[in-house]
Amino acid sequence: MGLAFALMWSSAFTSAKFVVADAPPFMALSARFLISGALACALAALMGQRMDLTRRQWLLVGVFGVCQNSLYLGLNFYAMTWVDAGLAAVIASLMPLMVALAGWLFLGERLRPAGALGLALGVAGVALVMGARASGAADLAGAALCLAAAAALAAATLLVRGVSPGDRVLMIVGLQMLAGAATLAPVALAFESAADLRLTAPMLAAFAYTTLVPGVLATVVWFLLVKRIGPVGAASFHFLNPGLGVLIAAVMLAEPLSWRDALGVAVAGAGILLTQTARRAPRAAA
Repeated sequence: MGLAFALMWSSAFTSAKFVVADAPPFMALSARFLISGALACALAALMGQRMDLTRRQWLLVGVFGVCQNSLYLGLNFYAMTWVDAGLAAVIASLMPLMVALAGWLFLGERLRPAGALGLALGVAGVALVMGARASGAADLAGAALCLAAAAALAAATLLVRGVSPGDRVLMIVGLQMLAGAATLAPVALAFESAADLRLTAPMLAAFAYTTLVPGVLATVVWFLLVKRIGPVGAASFHFLNPGLGVLIAAVMLAEPLSWRDALGVAVAGAGILLTQTARRAPRAAA
């Protein structure tokens, strides 16, 4: 499940690059969330899952709907109108490091030496990739948006810690996507034009893929993975995302792949893995 999630999640950056080449980003995302959410809710209803959620489950729907969909994906899609998909994937992989850092700074969690080293390695790895790919103020602005997106997802992860989806995983997945559609649609209507939409074959294929696979399937797998092995164990699979994201972008988009990319991905991945292992060790010892 973890490997499947990492592969699907990493591929989302490349498919998004195909989408935003021919479609306004917020308009495309709003449509994706509406279709994915309606599909997930319909399937959940057929499986007997109902919308009478607990207050804590509605919290999960609201926070993830805004943070994961509207902010995390919205900012990433917008940034990828001019930055490489590989760079966006590497920056997004910093999310587990941000969770660890925020837990130490604001929640009083202990940061072991190995965790501190992991944080440093993660930042160094991303800096290497950015140095190889960022070539101007526009790229740096895009990278800043990707960092803000990762921070939004990290905040959501901390805010809904301990909120279990229970036996209504698919219904919650669908509802939080509909929440994303509801919050992004006004932005698309205010700032984008349907005249900029081009219904090309690559865009339609990428839109269908990103709606069904990273959109619905990967999110369902993520919730099931967290339920099975816990949030820290599940987050450790994010260390695969830098390498997979850059590799998929190189194959599908012919993005350049240099030795600095390879070194940066390796360093960032090692940092993420080290941080997650350090956070899990005290719990395992207890």
